[in-house]
Amino acid sequence: MKAWEGFKISIEALRLNRVRSALTMLGIIIGVMAVILLVAIGQGAKDYITKELRGLGTNLLIVTPGKTATKGGFHPPMSGTVRKLIYDDALAIKRRCSKVNDTAPVVMGTGKVKYFNLSRDAMILGVTPEFETVRNLHVEIGSFVKPEDVDLKNRVVVLGRKVKTELFGEANPLGKMVTISDARYRVIGIMEKKGMSLGFDIDDLVFIPVKSAQELFNIDSLIEIIVSVNRAEDLDKATEQIREVLIKRHNKKEDFTIISQEAMLSTMNTILNVMTSVLGGIAAISLIVGGIGIMNIMLVSVRERTREIGIRKAVGARNRDILAQFLMESIALSVAGGMIGIILGIGGALAFKYATEYIPAQVTVWSIVLAFGFSAGVGIFFGVYPARKASLLDPIQALRFE
Repeated sequence: MKAWEGFKISIEALRLNRVRSALTMLGIIIGVMAVILLVAIGQGAKDYITKELRGLGTNLLIVTPGKTATKGGFHPPMSGTVRKLIYDDALAIKRRCSKVNDTAPVVMGTGKVKYFNLSRDAMILGVTPEFETVRNLHVEIGSFVKPEDVDLKNRVVVLGRKVKTELFGEANPLGKMVTISDARYRVIGIMEKKGMSLGFDIDDLVFIPVKSAQELFNIDSLIEIIVSVNRAEDLDKATEQIREVLIKRHNKKEDFTIISQEAMLSTMNTILNVMTSVLGGIAAISLIVGGIGIMNIMLVSVRERTREIGIRKAVGARNRDILAQFLMESIALSVAGGMIGIILGIGGALAFKYATEYIPAQVTVWSIVLAFGFSAGVGIFFGVYPARKASLLDPIQALRFE
């Protein structure tokens, strides 16, 4: 029997049992669709995090107080602190590290920002002028914190777009006085609109001079020092220079942690890769269940068509012809289910992409090839036993079967 003839016979057999064939393919369809969709969401999350981290500045090192054993990732600030990071540490790093371009010491706290009878809680960042360029966050109206504001502890404030809108509406706030935790500050600038980034609303931040923030929160320490490096290839050398400078300043103790932007990105991507693999593996279980369904239906089909098998063998069909026919039917079921699953998976990923702007799903070619190949493999694997059983039937016994 020619392959094309066997294929036509297989398709005709499936067409005559459309409902049963559709239900048999359902497990394959769901499995392939789930694999493609979950991998697409995982890839979209990776692309989103990479984009957001790059958007907050490039070639960055973050120095935090306290020594941790990890090489990347996020950890609670001020944990395990032996000695605090101070403003002079940031100045020393900038002066003594040749590979360092700039430093941005940061103080963080929360407080109530009030204008007349309107008030709201906001995250307050104490920063220096360098923060604007290092973190790629810029003023749209007015000006950012100036060097003299830091040195003189001037009570000036730059408002995030959302804070400005909620306190002032459409009015121009420049030069107006707002109260931050019972201290009066003059508005000197409005930040450009940024929106959400890595779970934080950048437009909901308030910026004041770093020394003014230390005075406001009654502290002399920093939450972190953000360091920018000119070239990516200088990051390792800059890290060593920073380490040497701070160890000398901290009584020869390495009681701080230096985290590179690339290390954070690598850690996050590793976590997302593991999660994507686990979710894809769970989805692949549906393909195995679908394969078991194919084997079950093919065994039923062999039983129902026993007399047909006997007649074909009586007129000269060989065992391999019968084996090929039933194996083609099994493969046709899995391949058809796989193709439908691919279409639904891509459609679901596109729908997810347009439904959320934060984590757009990204369909990858390798996930389509993997899901389709696995579905075809399932059809072959679970179709062999029924097909072999059919091919080994005795023609005389098959003709007598009622």
